[in-house]
Amino acid sequence: MENRRSFIKKASAIAAISVAPSFLLPKQKKKLGVALVGLGYYSTDLLAPALQLTKHCELRGIITGSPEKITLWKKKYGINSKNVYNYENMHTIANNDEIDVIYVVLPNSLHEKYTLIAANAGKHVWCDKPMAITVKECQNMIDTCNKNKVQLTIGYRMQHEPVTQKIIKWGISKPYGNIKSLYAEAGFYHNGKNKNHWKLHKKLGGGAMFDMGVYTLNAVRYASGLEPISVSAKQYSKRSDIFIADETTEYTLNFPEGITAKCKTTFAANINSLKVDCENGWYQLKPMQSYSGVRGTTSDGKILSPFQGNQQAKQMDDDALAIMNKTAPLVPGEEGMKDIKVVEGIFKSAANKGIIIQL
Repeated sequence: MENRRSFIKKASAIAAISVAPSFLLPKQKKKLGVALVGLGYYSTDLLAPALQLTKHCELRGIITGSPEKITLWKKKYGINSKNVYNYENMHTIANNDEIDVIYVVLPNSLHEKYTLIAANAGKHVWCDKPMAITVKECQNMIDTCNKNKVQLTIGYRMQHEPVTQKIIKWGISKPYGNIKSLYAEAGFYHNGKNKNHWKLHKKLGGGAMFDMGVYTLNAVRYASGLEPISVSAKQYSKRSDIFIADETTEYTLNFPEGITAKCKTTFAANINSLKVDCENGWYQLKPMQSYSGVRGTTSDGKILSPFQGNQQAKQMDDDALAIMNKTAPLVPGEEGMKDIKVVEGIFKSAANKGIIIQL
């Protein structure tokens, strides 16, 4: 089965990254230079600090629409003035050999636009999740990167996280027998005080499903090692005066082999877990997508202890090595597009009273 083969290939790639001794990897002369597009929370609090820990890439540039942030970033990270861009002149980064990778960290509705600018400038692209807001946008991103012979990688950090990688491998090796069902939930309480924030507005790619829901969707896909064949969903907002998008989405996926997955994502509660029920036991991650402390337990008492490193640093180093060694990235654009295909089905089902949508 093609679905299963693709996940076996992914498990093999994870194993290769995890165990390949350094002397087997080509010696590299330099670190890759990374430029961050968008200097919001994720870039400021997580990616930029992580880029101080990476071994194979480093922060060299910024692209921002907020001039007031430039001086602080230059001083804090030693960024050269020639590596500072705005959204209007970003295309001129094509002439800058110090920048190898552009990491798109913008509202979801802007991912396609700035991925295309980066790729057409001849730079490799790392794009935050979700990849985009439509399958059409995803395909355009893939095609443009292929045309320019640059890598497109989606920032699904959990697929790089060691405890999660153990779960991915178990989806293939089945240590507790065949998988019967899965449950995944991810969410946080969003106070909605800033009513202009993009996460509250569907047209900007906001809503719980796009923001947190893709964690649940990606989790049940990588944990089962299969692609869903149908979906039904419902969406609702108890604070409709705040959310011009889904505050909560609940959906059920049907997979081959009779496997089902129930998932929930919300901006109304703090939830964070993945459970896999099998013929001969179960295993779970709780939390399953936090920035640190992802921990596993099993029905027979095993404990999967949390990774002690920095998730974002590991992700970016893995992705940098893929570029440097000219190997396939762990999470290519095609993987991101698979999630968006299902998300489109979720929205269609929810808009039609929860009817089952074939995928």
